[in-house]
Amino acid sequence: MKTNTQSGALKVGVYLRLANDDQISDNAKVWITAPYVRLSREDGDKEESDSIRGQKELIRAFAREKSDMKLLPAYEDDGYSGVDFERPGFKRLLEDIKSGKVNCVIVKDLSRLGRNYIETGKLLERLFPFMGVRFIAINDSYDSQNHNAQTDNLIIPFKNLINDAYCADTSRKIRSQFEVKRKKGDFIGSFAAFGYLKDPDNKNRLIIDEDAAPIVRDIFRWKIEGQSAQGIADKLNALGVPSPAEYKKQIGLTYRAMFQRNPRATWSPVAVGRILKNELYTGVLTQGMVTTPNYKVKRRIKKAQDEWVRVEQTHEPIISSEDFALVGSLLCKDTRIGPGGDAVYLFSGMLYCGDCGQNLVRKNVPGGKAKYVYHVCSTFKKGGGCTSHSISEKALYDAVFHMLTLHIGECVEIGRLLEFVEDMPLQQIDAQKLQKQIDGKQAELDKLGRRKIKLYEDFTDGIMDKDEYASLREIFTAQAGEAEQALEKLERELSDIVNNRTDRSLWIEYFKKHHNMQSLTRSAVVELIERITVFENGRIEITPRYQQNFDSALRYISSLPVEAAAERQVG
Repeated sequence: MKTNTQSGALKVGVYLRLANDDQISDNAKVWITAPYVRLSREDGDKEESDSIRGQKELIRAFAREKSDMKLLPAYEDDGYSGVDFERPGFKRLLEDIKSGKVNCVIVKDLSRLGRNYIETGKLLERLFPFMGVRFIAINDSYDSQNHNAQTDNLIIPFKNLINDAYCADTSRKIRSQFEVKRKKGDFIGSFAAFGYLKDPDNKNRLIIDEDAAPIVRDIFRWKIEGQSAQGIADKLNALGVPSPAEYKKQIGLTYRAMFQRNPRATWSPVAVGRILKNELYTGVLTQGMVTTPNYKVKRRIKKAQDEWVRVEQTHEPIISSEDFALVGSLLCKDTRIGPGGDAVYLFSGMLYCGDCGQNLVRKNVPGGKAKYVYHVCSTFKKGGGCTSHSISEKALYDAVFHMLTLHIGECVEIGRLLEFVEDMPLQQIDAQKLQKQIDGKQAELDKLGRRKIKLYEDFTDGIMDKDEYASLREIFTAQAGEAEQALEKLERELSDIVNNRTDRSLWIEYFKKHHNMQSLTRSAVVELIERITVFENGRIEITPRYQQNFDSALRYISSLPVEAAAERQVG
């Protein structure tokens, strides 16, 4: 019995429908030809030689000489790496091949098709032959219709391997350049964080965005005042403040969030928390936190923290390091919000048991029409064995307010004394030492300058040869450079003292801010108190913030010369 083998056999090739013709087979004289062009600086492509326009002109010139080719508009991927085959233009080309619209592909050279040895090999050796597609690489003199098995089977895979190796080498160079830039403190991100802009004159430097920076300051201030991340997000949305993603679009940046679901992005607790945890706002640039396994795998993996590149003072801060550290400590505390509230309680996260060390929790106790609030040990409340350490919120409030008022007065007085001391003649305070050091460094620079002049005179007079002159001049130049750097540092320290910007006095500004306060506020509690320890007998122990600075200031004032102390008394 005769069987029809053709009906069950796999037909290699595709049938194409032309504009005014019937279907024709893969043996047709006319090749429906798709130019494919690609350019990527990431691959190290030279734009002047591999430009999109240049590739198109080369392919058109080649196709004009072929009477059996009908040239389609080019499929192009401008700015896409040859390693990644998830390119929009290339994917559209594959779809048109599968649907029968294309049966010939032309590229300038094999590297335009791709720089991935394995994937490019699959296309040339499996997919294109299976689909009956003719492939031409002009500069590589390759045409699959005129395939020479003896040479092409060796040369083409070798060229693909060379293209792959070239891309690997380029990737290593780019990674190395990025690492050098990170260590220099250059910003290499695509977009600046909310609150900053890229400097128009230097894209690797961040400058403050005067429109967005106040929002960042408000977020930190509201957190210190007791607002929750959700409360801050709700407040920003109610005020109509654009979220970071929307703000980037408003200022003309082509930005799109990866996981954005709604047409318009709004503020969320996650976005607020991301800002509150970002050390960038203190002038510290941390980069290189994630990487990819290699140039072919785009999956991002997080690096160990000791591998991050962290550089201080790379740009102007929006938030002080003290406020950032304060917010960081608040984020680590137990500051849960009561039902229906948008801010934490006055003492949330600040109260600790004097015996077990755990947090005290808030407890409402009804008393007729009134409601009383107490704080008790969380271990006791859970039945863990500790005693209650119960204290009423009113007694706690009165004690903290009294203590804090006294301590603020002491700190303000210390600040007044320090200001007086730092306004005294330079020879009576620390600046005298700095001034002497500055004078010494300046004298050293003058001496080195005279030596260099004398050195040049000896060289022109023939006393020393060119090599001796160059060697000694290099030594003197290096010494002068070191002296100039030391002089700049000393002058900055002296300027800080003269302008009252020393670490000895900056902390006092927090206490001055709350001077003459009439009631306790959340910001006063968290800015001026480290912790409040409650003991079983009702005794509380308040640990102020900046206690070491307070003690150091007292010691400094006590150590002043007798003449300074006498002058202070007269004043």
